[in-house]
Amino acid sequence: MKKIGLFGGTFNPIHNGHLHIAQAFVEQCQLDCVIFLPAGDPYHKKSDLVAPEHRLQMTELAVMDYPKFAVSDCDLVRVGSTYTIDTVQIFKQHYSSAQFYWLMGMDSLMNLHTWKNWQNLVRQIKIAVANRTGDTLAKAPRELHTWLGNALQTNDLILLNTDTMDISSREIRQQIASGKNMRNWLPEKVADYIQQHHLYQ
Repeated sequence: MKKIGLFGGTFNPIHNGHLHIAQAFVEQCQLDCVIFLPAGDPYHKKSDLVAPEHRLQMTELAVMDYPKFAVSDCDLVRVGSTYTIDTVQIFKQHYSSAQFYWLMGMDSLMNLHTWKNWQNLVRQIKIAVANRTGDTLAKAPRELHTWLGNALQTNDLILLNTDTMDISSREIRQQIASGKNMRNWLPEKVADYIQQHHLYQ
């Protein structure tokens, strides 16, 4: 059975931390590939997104040198708010025999119970969580307790054995806007693209 990881995000912009976590995702879950999904109209994030075509292009440039990484515009071409459950169902229709994994951060896991049809979602895919230093499942809301206990036992919830890099897209945007060089945090092709198109300035 093919094992496919799905990694959704605004990628505004994509940075080295995203690639670091995606590589850990591949290795620990023994995935055949990770598909990056730049968000179209995420219902929970409305501000300061650059144009979808820029975020798609930056994501494609970032993954070019990684043979197990790919990019889909699935969430960009859909009209209206995009929800994870709908994205997963689209991929399951196209790859009916694959096992799917969804990558998220611990902060997203803490809010999983607020996602559309979350209980149906976790029955359809496995969840992989990228830890930040100091994060703990003990902080999970009570709505998730029963599922968390069961999912850890059945390996439907996987905690990645790597910490996230201490950088965020928001911080990168702020630093670029203030004129600072953020090339150490960005794939070279992405840094060149941002400069060429005067993004976040």
